[in-house]
Amino acid sequence: MLETAFSRALSARAGQVEAYLDRVLGSTALEGEIVRPEHLMAAIRHGVLNGGKRFRPFLVMETARLFGADEARSLPVAAALECVHCYSLIHDDLPAMDDDDMRRGLPTVHRAFDEATAILAGDSLLTFAFDLVTDPTNGLGGDVRADLARRLARAAGLGGMAGGQALDLAAPGMKPDERGIVTLQSMKTGALIRFACEAGAVIGGAGQAELARMRDFGEVIGRAFQLADDLLDVTQTADAMGKATGKDAVAGKATLVSLHGQDWARGELSRLVGEADALLAPFGSAGETLVAAAHFVAERQS
Repeated sequence: MLETAFSRALSARAGQVEAYLDRVLGSTALEGEIVRPEHLMAAIRHGVLNGGKRFRPFLVMETARLFGADEARSLPVAAALECVHCYSLIHDDLPAMDDDDMRRGLPTVHRAFDEATAILAGDSLLTFAFDLVTDPTNGLGGDVRADLARRLARAAGLGGMAGGQALDLAAPGMKPDERGIVTLQSMKTGALIRFACEAGAVIGGAGQAELARMRDFGEVIGRAFQLADDLLDVTQTADAMGKATGKDAVAGKATLVSLHGQDWARGELSRLVGEADALLAPFGSAGETLVAAAHFVAERQS
């Protein structure tokens, strides 16, 4: 794969987030904790420190940079978001949910350990995310920490990702409905991506108009991310994706790709990238990395 300026930037941010998570998810208990159970910590680390593009934390850090905030202020929030994302993957893979055996090319947490430990690992990561966001030593003001905690709660909760997963579980066998599919995907996948872009803007002290622009940008690339994922699900192998593919079709779940076809999906991805470009045009060259992120979402092969 040809390395680009964007791939180098994404890799660099992933390395920063990985190193931070490796440190804060170490075996040593933090101040105020009595002990960290060894078996639980091993499961958590298996579910978090297992590769991955770290795209959501990348968006937090790059959006914060766009508004003049340094990485020391954005890294804890970026890591917190990755904790929420990894919790969602651990729980999504459970037999009661999507029932997957592989994630990022490795056994899923409930396969490598057991179901009860996987549930507790996810629970621990979700709550730990709010520990990171609200930590008074993370360099953010109290009002900013409270604002971010509220936004993350809404993005991850019943009106966001968790609610979207509930809709997804009810989807098999239901009559294909484009509006319903868009709503589901906007919640299950889009909510955390929107939060990433909003959070970076909040950390950087953006005004309301700029915050709304970044929320719109997050909405657009969230839609593109899920559309690309659904397209890859029907065109790529499990080995290339590092997880099972073709499961939506087997389960009878409708997607925009199954509804409109692959050619339409590729055209829609192109349109969404154009919309993302237009949203960032006012930032000029300062927004180039985030523009490249939108193209990456649409063009990725895994």
